Amino acid sequence: MTLKDLALELGVSTATISNAFNRPDQLSPLLRDRILKEAKRLGYSGPDAKARSLRTGRSSIVAVILAESLTYSLNDAVASEFLSGVAEVLDAHGHTLLLLPGRGHASQPPGSANIADGFIVYGLMPNNKLLDELPSQRPLVSVDFDIDGCPTVHIDDRDASYDMAMHALKQRPKRPAIINLRLTKEQCNGRVTKAHTMLPDSSTISRARLDGFHAALKEHGFDTGEIPLWNIEENVFDVCSPVITEIIDLPAEQRPDLLLCMSDRIALTALTLAEQRGIQVPGELRITGFDGIAEGQYRAPRLTTVRQDSAGKGRVAANMILGRIPKTQQLLKTELLLGDTCP
Repeated sequence: MTLKDLALELGVSTATISNAFNRPDQLSPLLRDRILKEAKRLGYSGPDAKARSLRTGRSSIVAVILAESLTYSLNDAVASEFLSGVAEVLDAHGHTLLLLPGRGHASQPPGSANIADGFIVYGLMPNNKLLDELPSQRPLVSVDFDIDGCPTVHIDDRDASYDMAMHALKQRPKRPAIINLRLTKEQCNGRVTKAHTMLPDSSTISRARLDGFHAALKEHGFDTGEIPLWNIEENVFDVCSPVITEIIDLPAEQRPDLLLCMSDRIALTALTLAEQRGIQVPGELRITGFDGIAEGQYRAPRLTTVRQDSAGKGRVAANMILGRIPKTQQLLKTELLLGDTCP
């Protein structure tokens, strides 16, 4: 059954059939209802999407290119909230979401990205191969890192980290330490040394957050060159755990008494491991996070952290790619959540 067959069967024009599926405001509700019921009875599912795409040059598909694998991104609370915000806008305006992983993308069919009308690139890509293959004439928005000549969506990472550290330093620590997330060019799941090369500040939000921590520490008279840094390669418990175990298993006189963590997942891992060892939080060890995920706010002690509106970030990126708001540099604000781990 084709569109022409259905039009002939119902005694209406092909344009009327097309309107029933694509422009319902052009028909009376009674006529549209009759067409859709007959189409279903006769086995016609609607105009061919591929043909329409070829005819109009548009697919109504927006691709989100993820820095991580699909499995990681869908399980990560921050990434999944971001995708929820993107999907909310696309759903409301009749668009479909296509997810493309930046890691392991060789498994994708060649040219699979070409069908999309526009691209949202989320997070630091492991390499530029996938980005270089994107159609240059399609709109692109980057989120949480910069691409030359493209509009971006960021949060106030530096200011938020500065405010968090200033709060934590009201009670002066003896041995503050910072735990980073993907800060170095080299693989590093452990202590950062002078042999490591820092990623440029345009490539990773960790640099902006570290700058905020360091600015606050300097204001309180600390030599930031003496503040120990640890780096974590992946924001999951199994990868965080060995690094944090190394830190909190130090002798009490060497163990940090303040951990400034660049994600809630890192902070919650530190909290769990400290509790398992009977280390009192916040009595012996104070901990701060970053992200404001629900898990950190629903447990005791409640995590002191920075809340970013990840879903809101997704909505801004989606509205920008659809042309509903100007394609400019967007900087979103955050909120300090004062919990129990660093009162």
